[in-house]
Amino acid sequence: MAAGLELYNALRLTPNHKPTHRGISIMNLHLAGATVMITGSSKGIGLACAESFASEGCNLHLVARSKELLADAQKRLSEEHGVLVKTHALDLSKSASIDKLIKAAGDIDILVNNAGAIPGGTISDIDEKTWREAWDLKVFGYVNMTRAFFARMSERKRGVIVNVIGMAGERVDFGYIAGTAGNASLMAFTKGMGGGSVDHGVRVLAVNPGLTETDRVKTLMESKAEKEFGDSSRWREFFEKIPYGRPADPREVADVVTFLASDRAAYVSGCVLPIDGGWGSRNS
Repeated sequence: MAAGLELYNALRLTPNHKPTHRGISIMNLHLAGATVMITGSSKGIGLACAESFASEGCNLHLVARSKELLADAQKRLSEEHGVLVKTHALDLSKSASIDKLIKAAGDIDILVNNAGAIPGGTISDIDEKTWREAWDLKVFGYVNMTRAFFARMSERKRGVIVNVIGMAGERVDFGYIAGTAGNASLMAFTKGMGGGSVDHGVRVLAVNPGLTETDRVKTLMESKAEKEFGDSSRWREFFEKIPYGRPADPREVADVVTFLASDRAAYVSGCVLPIDGGWGSRNS
């Protein structure tokens, strides 16, 4: 009992403490041997998802545009976790890429749609070409990937699809109009799919991460700090008023995705879970 309490206290997080992951598993998610495909998995939340699933013993299909970053991830994850990792350097804004992926990967157990970053700006800032290109990857990329793999999962009467969307679909933003509209569309898409997919033995659900400390966010905040303070190193000051005074760690998002994809969450479908420290529930 004392040893168990000591382990609990060692792992317990205070609100401002960022998590560490040392390969200690508290709950067996019964995912070992499952095959998971993750798009946008060369960095950020996607790579963190790959790490989380690999730590549970899952074999991986990693999809992203960068062949070099995928190779780095493949080498590290296979060596650290002893799982099979295959990579696919493809642009998922192109429908033909999804056809290639289906042929290369075959049947999978879990699909995590994560690829795509829609640029910020008002409707005056984002021209039609930019808007369409962004939606081709994130919005239609998610839709087309779901269409393709849902069909295969339905044939086997099992499978899970998790869409990583983003809080802008809930907290609508005039200054991020293409992202707000795209994310809101994907939220409705997820709920509609997940409500009926269970009749085919498949669960479809989503998470909405809030501000997360990815390389992209750090670069944006450093640029903003340089512009406003004349000192890029002060970028963390922008987080002082958000929950816990910090963004989410990518692994905090990834571990929720992994849990939701497991049989421990077998009665969850057609929902969108915020992972934002409560930010979306604040009045202002």
